[in-house]
Amino acid sequence: MPDHLPPTESATNQRSECLSLLRSMQNADGGWGFHAGGESRVEPTSWAALAISFRNEQEHQDAFRKLSGYLHSKQLADGSWAAAPEMSSGGWVTSLACSALAGDAESDKHLRVGLQWICEDFPRDSSPLQRFMRKLRPKSHISSQNDSYRGWGWTPKTSSWVEPTSFALMVLRAAKVEQLPKNAGERRELAVALLYDRMCPGGGWNCGNPRVYGVDGDALVLPTCWALLALRDAPEKPGRVLSLAWLQKQFAKIESAGSLAVARMTLENYGMQAPPAKRNLQDWSAEALAEDGTHVLAWAYMALNPARSWFSVSQETAVGAAR
Repeated sequence: MPDHLPPTESATNQRSECLSLLRSMQNADGGWGFHAGGESRVEPTSWAALAISFRNEQEHQDAFRKLSGYLHSKQLADGSWAAAPEMSSGGWVTSLACSALAGDAESDKHLRVGLQWICEDFPRDSSPLQRFMRKLRPKSHISSQNDSYRGWGWTPKTSSWVEPTSFALMVLRAAKVEQLPKNAGERRELAVALLYDRMCPGGGWNCGNPRVYGVDGDALVLPTCWALLALRDAPEKPGRVLSLAWLQKQFAKIESAGSLAVARMTLENYGMQAPPAKRNLQDWSAEALAEDGTHVLAWAYMALNPARSWFSVSQETAVGAAR
């Protein structure tokens, strides 16, 4: 069944199976591992929380309390979350954890300090000192980018990358105005400019720079999807239209379940039909999706769920995209 057709009974059954399996994978401490039975980690726990939306279901409030309790317990003193238990400093997963806790009244203080940490985490590669030092060096053709724009890195005080910048932008957009630090607006503007600046010449994004050693970089599906989702409510620029066209063209070639799910949600988010593809999500059982990782199972369930709360379709954006 091509992905652009209405859900069938088998698709509905698959959605139910994905949800049931995802719920069953919750560990006793309230978190999820990257695979069933694995040690709980912040990243898969956050994806599971975003997919299931426990707090919207009265009968699963206990499960959400366990989940939020796990995330609360893993938050570091500075407000961030670490990618792994053995790490003493936070990183990009802070954006995912904040997204997972957004809207939960009991997590308000955790969310506020998390957002504060995000807005104070400036990458070192685009600091005024670093830009001044680069001006003193011979002009380089190794990469092509505007160093005045600033996003976020995978780890603090390093370099700006497309995906962590996209995740941070998404949570800053989703948070309530009163929860945001004073410099949130400035950070968003700089990060939006960075994403547009890092777009590949033919549309879409890769992980880092659009041009290296004088050669144009190739766009990749997942970085393109995250960037487009982050730019959903950003000022319109030709690059976004070009990137949506690139994603539509690439959709037919996608064979990975995770990429297929996220690409489908991205196009729907812009009010666009996903074209027929070589494969569709029903080619994988819930168990096969889980073998690829908790995040893939969560993405697939979200893509199969028209009532999803994250990556939901913005009516205003859908109308604009249809013009």
